Amino acid sequence: MAWVILVLAGVFEVGWAVGLKYTAGFTRLWPTLGTVAAMAVSLGLLGLALRTLPLGTAYAVWTGVGTVGTALLGIWLFEEAASVARLLCIGLIVAGIVGLKLVSPD
Repeated sequence: MAWVILVLAGVFEVGWAVGLKYTAGFTRLWPTLGTVAAMAVSLGLLGLALRTLPLGTAYAVWTGVGTVGTALLGIWLFEEAASVARLLCIGLIVAGIVGLKLVSPD
């Protein structure tokens, strides 16, 4: 269950990272409130996952999920570059996340 919570925390990290783009430097109320709420949920879920998962593993997976999700949404929503090299590097991050899950004792 801790892994599900951890991935969900990563999804909320994606939400607040993308939300930052919509806040326009925290000058827009609703995007700012949504971003702050996503931050709180993400950190809260990370804290729950840390009850049973090792810190280094949980933090690496949390940031990895956030990085992959944010990069992919940047490509999709903001027309950021989607070169083969960039997608390959994103794939390496995914491989690292899967690898950490496979070697984790939990």
